[in-house]
Amino acid sequence: MQDLLDYIDAHRDDYIRQIQRACQQPSISTQDIGIAEMAELCRTMLGEVGAEARIIPLEGGNPVVFGQIDGPSKLILNIYNHYDVQPAEPLDLWASDPFAAEVREGRIWARGVADNKGHLVARLCAVDAWRKVRGDLPLTIRFIYEGEEEIGSPNLERFVHDHHALITPADGCVWEGGGRDFNGRIRLSCGLKGICYVELSARGANTDMHSSRATIVPNPAWRLIWALASLKGPDERVLIDGFYDRVLAPTAEEEEVLAALPFEGESFLQTFGLDQFLLNLDGLPLKLKDMFQPTCTVCGFESGYTGPGLKTVLPGAAMVKLDMRLVPDQDPQEIFQLLRAHLDRHGFGDIEARLLAAEHPAKTALDAPLVRAMQTVVRELYGHEPVTVPLTPGSGPMYPLCQAIGIPAVSGPGGGNPDSKIHAPNENMFVEDYINGIKGMALLFDEFARS
Repeated sequence: MQDLLDYIDAHRDDYIRQIQRACQQPSISTQDIGIAEMAELCRTMLGEVGAEARIIPLEGGNPVVFGQIDGPSKLILNIYNHYDVQPAEPLDLWASDPFAAEVREGRIWARGVADNKGHLVARLCAVDAWRKVRGDLPLTIRFIYEGEEEIGSPNLERFVHDHHALITPADGCVWEGGGRDFNGRIRLSCGLKGICYVELSARGANTDMHSSRATIVPNPAWRLIWALASLKGPDERVLIDGFYDRVLAPTAEEEEVLAALPFEGESFLQTFGLDQFLLNLDGLPLKLKDMFQPTCTVCGFESGYTGPGLKTVLPGAAMVKLDMRLVPDQDPQEIFQLLRAHLDRHGFGDIEARLLAAEHPAKTALDAPLVRAMQTVVRELYGHEPVTVPLTPGSGPMYPLCQAIGIPAVSGPGGGNPDSKIHAPNENMFVEDYINGIKGMALLFDEFARS
């Protein structure tokens, strides 16, 4: 395989231009900016590496870009990525234009480079390199590019239902991300937490009022504060009846893997300016809570006046956004109903609850052939044992696209790093990590086909 790796090194400048090309096209799903243009660019780039590609419209949503390259064997590998990105704001915190895709200090700086265009393009470049050096791919590859991942993938399950024959059967799916941990080791993930994302709102008077009227006029901000206080205690346990009923305990194998898993706790705390983890956890209890326990988190609270100086106001409305990350076998729709019942039972029937995003948790067996093949690639390319985890705390549409239809999934070597600043200003990816991501995917084609 050295000839293939040498080719990638010799054409690194071409491949860097390809990632710049993708990142320079804005594609912000939550603001509906550049989606059609990015979908067309994805279709074009798929065609350039030899895929039969098309844009599949989704009524009421952003299109899916689908491509396929047939190989000589019956083995089929799906590759999932998303072409939409987060908004770039606040713009004043960026050191360069978020859509310029500048290369400096050994990194590519752009909105979406780490989440998820760097991985999308690296996999295309791996196909390009393979076909230029080796000819036909050793297996059939399908590319599934979604345009709504950053807004909760509201239409992907419908896409899977309507186009089931396009994506099944498959022997595995390489998931969107991947990268290094704080100690430079490649981290592979075999699953994702689910999500139940909710907006709660309360109303008082039909307008903001002078705060002196707080003696006789209800304050919706306090209503939400009291409601939130009923959801979780200082011990971090969620107090919604039935919330933990479906939580699966980790298997003995998963506990064994976690016990042996190095955790860069000190580096994590230092990077993010923290003194300790919640409940002062450490070691295996910390790992178990991080991966196998659900959450209930306040993402944002809006009410009244929060500008400079003072304004004595009694708010007429208040709103909070809640993020509940779920673990196998919790169901986001059921969790939302339990939340509604909890609010009603505790006297908060006046608070409106809206479900904004719902995704099931997903998990692939650690001994799946695709997982084993990916681990072998990491050992060969990086010279160390990968850190393989059963779940990551983040969420995505892995369940409807993979586990629900019997397809194992694992994240790739990838180009992410702990300081990639995903969803934040100055998102970045190291050039060398990006190039290695291309190499890793090219090696996987060979390893998975042989295994």
